[in-house]
Amino acid sequence: MEVALKQPFADEFEPKPAAAPQHSRVAVVGAGYWGKNLVRNFYQLGALAAICDSDPATLAHLTQQYPGASGHLAYAAVLHDADIKAVAIATPAETHYVLAKEALLAGKDVFVEKPLCLMEEQADELIALAQTHDRVLMVGHLLRYHPAFVKLQELVRDGVLGRILYIYSHRLNLGKIRREENILWSFAPHDISAILALADTLPESVTSRGGNYLHAHIADVTVSVLEFDSGLRAHIFVSWLHPYKEQRLVVVGDRQMAVFNDTAPWEEKLLLYPHQIEWRNHMPVPHKAEAIPVELEPTEPLRVECEHFLNCIENRSRPLTDGVEGRRVLRVLNACQQSLETGRDVILARSRPEYYVHPTAVIDQPCEIGEGSKIWHFSHVMANARIGKHCVLGQNVHIGPHVVIGDGVRIQNNVSVYSGVVLEDDVFCGPSCVFTNVVNPRSHVSRKEEFKSTLVRRGASIGANATIVCGNEIGAYAFVGAGAVVTRDVPDYALVVGNPARVVGWMCQCGEKLNLINKAAACGRCGAQYRLVAPDKLEPVRAEAHVSAREECA
Repeated sequence: MEVALKQPFADEFEPKPAAAPQHSRVAVVGAGYWGKNLVRNFYQLGALAAICDSDPATLAHLTQQYPGASGHLAYAAVLHDADIKAVAIATPAETHYVLAKEALLAGKDVFVEKPLCLMEEQADELIALAQTHDRVLMVGHLLRYHPAFVKLQELVRDGVLGRILYIYSHRLNLGKIRREENILWSFAPHDISAILALADTLPESVTSRGGNYLHAHIADVTVSVLEFDSGLRAHIFVSWLHPYKEQRLVVVGDRQMAVFNDTAPWEEKLLLYPHQIEWRNHMPVPHKAEAIPVELEPTEPLRVECEHFLNCIENRSRPLTDGVEGRRVLRVLNACQQSLETGRDVILARSRPEYYVHPTAVIDQPCEIGEGSKIWHFSHVMANARIGKHCVLGQNVHIGPHVVIGDGVRIQNNVSVYSGVVLEDDVFCGPSCVFTNVVNPRSHVSRKEEFKSTLVRRGASIGANATIVCGNEIGAYAFVGAGAVVTRDVPDYALVVGNPARVVGWMCQCGEKLNLINKAAACGRCGAQYRLVAPDKLEPVRAEAHVSAREECA
């Protein structure tokens, strides 16, 4: 039995003409039930280069409907086309790993519909490939881009609902019934991604139960329970054997409750319920209140998701739902599947970190390593070091005790970061650059009490083989040229070279050298504007195009 679903958003959003072509040219691979929506959106955004599908009739119809997009029956034709910069994969889940891997190896940026792949080991490989080849890897967790969910997450983050006690999600329909995957893998990834975002952590355990009514080995209905160490509990009810469509996410806090109902009109999609529970004579007494609609801008979530992918390609920034996020969802999905098959609870061992450490690396405890960070071959992190989220430490990197490293920092091969050094967010350290912490070292004289600090401000870049003498500060978004020796403070945005390093120019936050005319400059790449207010002080007048990768995708 297969019942066709209504075209998503067909009644809410009118088709729009194609925008002017962008630099990012995308091929949509798989133009079936959901892929044709990606085709429509990338076409309207002016980014559709090609459509790849194994059905000649589908190709003929879509290439006629979307003029300017070439049609390909063979995936190899897409991979070999140098004008195609990225692929969006909307094929069956079991093909995602192979197609995404081939695209990354071909130098393409990759968008993969959920789930990223089927096994965590495959996800690790794709994440590593994207990192090695400096490619964007994004997973299509559509709910994360829905204006109602974005607002809901903001309310949770700002404490409007209070402490979150309970979350439940219903995704039900009498709809497209699949044979290549069960209802858990078909419907639940969106809800798992949303719940993990609201909880801001992985669950400690999952339990999943289901029923196989139309096929002996494919679950049509599942209920999964996620338990978190904070006491938060969430459940996910998914089914394609339901008399009507329901897509509802309910978040219960100790101050207010919120209901995101995606089948409701836009003015009612997100409602706040300021209910109160009062205790009288040791008994809870509920006080109900009228629902308060939250104002939202009617925007197609898929269009927001596609725009986000294009922005990440253009700015070389990390997607909100990147490979690491896709792996987190995959881990919970696999645990739910295991529970479904065995009838037992599955414990997600908290000792397993949500960061990657190569087997040859050494991590001393205690230390703090943020989510999504990667530590590669033969590196050593000493005790009490703090490394932020989404950092990359290359081969043979040494991090000393009590070193503080912010989010999004990249440290290339053969760099030692000694005690007393602080790297703020988004700092780049080139290969074999050198930090010191003692001005006058002697092998036979202990200077540990004389360590001098070094502060590298947000967004600064240090070139290969540069030396940073301790006791100095590298300003925000400054650029230290390769081989330079820094012996004094470097101003914000300054470009310094030589031994000793001297200011020879100024840099934009995006990394482009500025051309000052009458003490003013506009970046030729991003358009940001600056002015020189003193011989050693540059200030942004309008810095509109350069936020960090983490802010860009938040």
